[in-house]
Amino acid sequence: MPCAKDLPNERDKTGRDDYIAGMSNISPRPLPASIDATVDLLAGADYLADRSLGTVLYLALKMGRPIFLEGEAGVGKTEIAKVLSATLGRRLIRLQCYEGLDIAAAVYEWNYAAQMIAIRVAEAEGEHDRERLEHDVFSERFLIKRPLLQALEADTAGAPVLLIDEIDRTDEAFEAFLLEVLADFQVTIPEMGTVKAERPPVVVITSNRTREVHDALKRRCLYHWVGYPNAERELAIVRAKVPGVGKRLSQQVVGFVQALRKQDLFKAPGVAETLDWAGALSELDVTALDPATVSDTLGVLLKYQDDIARLEGSKVKELLDEVRSELRAAE
Repeated sequence: MPCAKDLPNERDKTGRDDYIAGMSNISPRPLPASIDATVDLLAGADYLADRSLGTVLYLALKMGRPIFLEGEAGVGKTEIAKVLSATLGRRLIRLQCYEGLDIAAAVYEWNYAAQMIAIRVAEAEGEHDRERLEHDVFSERFLIKRPLLQALEADTAGAPVLLIDEIDRTDEAFEAFLLEVLADFQVTIPEMGTVKAERPPVVVITSNRTREVHDALKRRCLYHWVGYPNAERELAIVRAKVPGVGKRLSQQVVGFVQALRKQDLFKAPGVAETLDWAGALSELDVTALDPATVSDTLGVLLKYQDDIARLEGSKVKELLDEVRSELRAAE
């Protein structure tokens, strides 16, 4: 039975995250030795995590367990895997989940065209040993490795970071298949045997909770709910990620977004939308919010027309007045 290190280092164009392009310049770093060191590690890449997230990440790295991150879209779940890859100097392998995802797209498939050519060539050369021919065409050189199989490969930079993004978009059948991968860090290829990782990858699984994920999968992971940050932390995030935004504007942006999340909206803005809005306002050379500017740029914050319609008229001015009043009181 082959080990992951024995498989060829071929790459299919759909099987690698584009982040890997610069990995040759990244050197591996040791895992953080404490919770505080984990928080500092994330902060080094401008990801400002609270202590509860730092704790579960530290434990996941220390114990070699997958981490299951659940939360609303746009709160920074996917970014955690990217930051871990960058700060630890590990290869990032991303499996983007979707409805109908199967083993051929997630784990491996055979290069059928190349196999057929090899069969035709062998027959033309007088090869009639069926057993030998079958062994040759189901060898490693015809195997196309997808993200899950790539994540089991040995790497001089250390075990890679495997991001299984939006697992809630797949079906229960694929979840069931993942149990073998997460429990034993191995996959079985019927024609070749079991491929097992020498060192388990750092596994980050995300879910937007569009449906409930089965308990059997969650039991194999450490769990953390990634919620919206409080105003203080979100302000620090904006200033770290959008350095060109002014002090007054950043306070108003965060205050307004925090107020929006208290409204009855179909989809409240996440941190990603806060950063987009701050960046957009900075591009417009806005120094302070006013009702007209907010109304004109609501499409950066809100992605549903019903939500935008709820804020039309005097509602924007009302929220903005509340934000200004709170900021004056805090001075």
